Amino acid sequence: MKLHTLKPAPGSIQKEGKRVGRGEGSGKGGTAARGHKGAGSRSGTSTKRGFEGGQMPLYRRVPKFGFKNNNRVEFTPINIDRIQELVENKGLKSFDFQTFIDNGLAGKNDRIKILGRGEIKTAVDIKAHAFSATATKAIEAVGGTATIL
Repeated sequence: MKLHTLKPAPGSIQKEGKRVGRGEGSGKGGTAARGHKGAGSRSGTSTKRGFEGGQMPLYRRVPKFGFKNNNRVEFTPINIDRIQELVENKGLKSFDFQTFIDNGLAGKNDRIKILGRGEIKTAVDIKAHAFSATATKAIEAVGGTATIL
């Protein structure tokens, strides 16, 4: 190592930004690149999302339709063909909430509904928040149990 080879680590030196509002000679004096007058030239300026300069904003111009139920319960759907896949690949015989989370089929705050797409060939015990009629029928037809949590 020699003195003439010393240099700062890559990325440690960054170009200093242009200092605004420090005299006319700097080229960014006077209005400090904020333009003349108006809310944008003052300190503490910020506009809310959707603000269109006083014009009626789009979200208020466009009409709203329908009804949004705040009490709706969202379920994460899992079909019985997916359960059959897990039985064949991992040899699972009983499925509870934790099993679905561990296999990446649901999150810890989800509610699970078992749906009847596909077919199940092995008797399995399934615990979930809800079952469709076809899923319950298919599970019980092969000797399994469908328990609601």
